[in-house]
Amino acid sequence: MGAGTLLLVPTPLGDGALDESVPALVQARVRRIDRFVVEEPKRARAFLKRIGHPRPLASLAIDPLPERPDRAALDRLLAPLMGGADTALLSDVGAPAVADPGALLVRRAHELAIRVAPLVGPSAILLALMASGLEGQRFAFHGYLPVAEGALATQLKALEADSRRERRTEIFIETPYRTDRLLRAITAACAPATLLSVAVELTLPGETIATRTIAAWRRALPALGRRPAVFLLLA
Repeated sequence: MGAGTLLLVPTPLGDGALDESVPALVQARVRRIDRFVVEEPKRARAFLKRIGHPRPLASLAIDPLPERPDRAALDRLLAPLMGGADTALLSDVGAPAVADPGALLVRRAHELAIRVAPLVGPSAILLALMASGLEGQRFAFHGYLPVAEGALATQLKALEADSRRERRTEIFIETPYRTDRLLRAITAACAPATLLSVAVELTLPGETIATRTIAAWRRALPALGRRPAVFLLLA
């Protein structure tokens, strides 16, 4: 028997309309899978319930991915694939292994000659970049920036300098309850002509995406509230 396939399944970015972010064909394929490696089992079960998985959720094999998996843990998670069973990797939100856990599992699958199949679905990073109007040929994602004010200001100035030198879009995110704080820090640290795009609640009913100069953001600084956002900077 040949090895199974590791399916990389993007999940919705929130509680918006499911069919608008995860294609019906992807949902149908996931409904045929019985084994899952997930970021958080409770969130995974909620997603599987939303797509109408036909089997009782308690009967599915749903294994959490350790935060820092060692080789033994990865091999244990991939063992069913070596026996021919397809397995789906799910993140809590968005695309697995892109600004989310899973890359080490995917890399180990390649080392073991297991087929890896990425499925179509939402990635907040790519959606924000597409909608920003900023440099889409050269970009870098930095995850979360420092929390301490001084370190944050230093990092923002460094990213702005990198963007100016490389003509590259710098992308980063923040925990929703600190999005307003980060927006204020960006507008305080960066030059007036630098472009900033802020993409809030992507694919959800409250979605807003705006690209303006830092000078324009300073004139009318919105309140983002506790909403998920992606920030993109181009000097």
